[in-house]
Amino acid sequence: MPAETTTSFAMPAELSGKDLERRRSLRRMRGVATSLLVIAAIVFVLTRDAHGWLAYVNATSEAAMVGAIADWFAVTALFRHPLRIPIPHTAIIPRRKESLGESLQDFVVDNFLQPEVVRERLMAVGVADHAASWLLEPGHAERLVHAGSRIAAHGLDRISDDDVEALVRDVMVPKLSAEPMGPAVGQMIAEIVRDGAHTGLVDLVAEELHRWLVSNRAEVAQIVEQRAPWWTPQWVDDRVAARLHLEAVRWVAEIRDDPEHRARAAFDHWLGQLARDLQDDPATRERADRLKERVLNQPQVVATAVSLWTSLKGALTEALVEDGLLRRRAVEEVEALGRRLQTDARLAARVDDLAADVASYAVERHGDELATVISATVARWDGVETAQRIELHVGRDLQFIRINGTVVGGLAGLVIHTLSHLG
Repeated sequence: MPAETTTSFAMPAELSGKDLERRRSLRRMRGVATSLLVIAAIVFVLTRDAHGWLAYVNATSEAAMVGAIADWFAVTALFRHPLRIPIPHTAIIPRRKESLGESLQDFVVDNFLQPEVVRERLMAVGVADHAASWLLEPGHAERLVHAGSRIAAHGLDRISDDDVEALVRDVMVPKLSAEPMGPAVGQMIAEIVRDGAHTGLVDLVAEELHRWLVSNRAEVAQIVEQRAPWWTPQWVDDRVAARLHLEAVRWVAEIRDDPEHRARAAFDHWLGQLARDLQDDPATRERADRLKERVLNQPQVVATAVSLWTSLKGALTEALVEDGLLRRRAVEEVEALGRRLQTDARLAARVDDLAADVASYAVERHGDELATVISATVARWDGVETAQRIELHVGRDLQFIRINGTVVGGLAGLVIHTLSHLG
C-alpha cells in the first residue's frame, strides 16, 4: 500500500464493550459466509462429471462458488488487499481515507448542516420541554448550579488585578475622559427627581445625621468651642453649644419626619436646577467636565477601582464555591425556570425559537468550518486502523453480500444450466 502522505496516528487499540460485541458478530457472519463457500466447493467436487440431476447440482455449486469468491473479493477489497496481493483498486479505505473523509464531510454539510434542517429538527424535538424535564429531575438543578458556580469562580480567579488595572487605566479612564458627562448626568438626575427615587436616600441621610447628633453632643460642643472667640467665657460657649445642638437635632428631626419639609423641597429644587444646567448651561457643563478630569486624573482612582474589584471578586468567589444563600437561591431559580417551561407555553415557545435560531445561525455561518473536523480527523487516522474500525461497524452487514452472492450465483448457474439443456 502506498505510504501515507499525511501525519497519522493510531486510534486507541483497546476496544470498547460494544466493539468487542461487533467483532464477535462479524466473526460469526464471516464464518457463515465462508462456510457456504466451503459447502459449495465440497458439493462441486463430489458432483464433478456427474450426470442427470446431479449435473444440475454441480452447475449450481460451481456458480455459487464463483459468486461467493467474487463477492468475497469485493468486500475484502474495501478494507485490505485480498490474500495480501497488491491488486490495483483494492484496500480502498486505507488508501483513500482522506477523500472518503472529504466526501463524508460534504455529505454531512449538504444533508445535515443546513439551517432549515437544523431548525426543523430542533422545533420537532422540543428543546424547552426536554430542558424542563431534565431540570426538574432530582439533583439536576443542584448539579447544574454546582458546575456553573465552579466555572464562574474559575473564570473570576483567572482575571488578575493587573488585568483590571490595565482595563481601568487604558480603556475606561480615557473613554470617560473623552465623553462629555454633563448631559448624561443631568438627564439621570432629572429622571431621579421626577420619579422621587432619591427620597429614600434623603430619609437615610436624615435618620443617620439625627442619630449622630443625638449620640455626639460632646463633639458638637467641642466644634463650637474651637470656633468661638478666645475672649468669650466658657459658660457662654457651653450655652451656645447646647442651644446649637438642640436646634440642629430639632431641625434634622423635622426634615426626617416631614416629607414636605421646606429643606426637602429646596433640595429637590436645587437638584432639578442642577439637572437643567448640566444639560443646557455651557458653563455648568464645562465645570462638570473639569471636575470629572480632576477626579479621573487622581492616581487613587485606578487603585480604588482595583480594590473594589478585588473585594467584589473575593465575595463572589466565596459565595459561588460555598454552599450558601447565593447557591441555594440559584437552585431555587433554576427549578422555578423548569416549572415555568412546563406551564408557560409562550415561554417554552420562545425558548424553542431561540434554540432553533442560535443553532441555525451557527450552522449557516460556521457549518463548513464545523464540518472540517470530519475530514481533518479522518486525515490524521492511521489507514489500516481506520479500515479495521469501519469494518467492525459495517463488516457484519457486508457479509450478507457474500451470502447473497453465493445464493444468487448458485441460482443463476442453475438457470443457465437448465436453459442450455432445454435449448
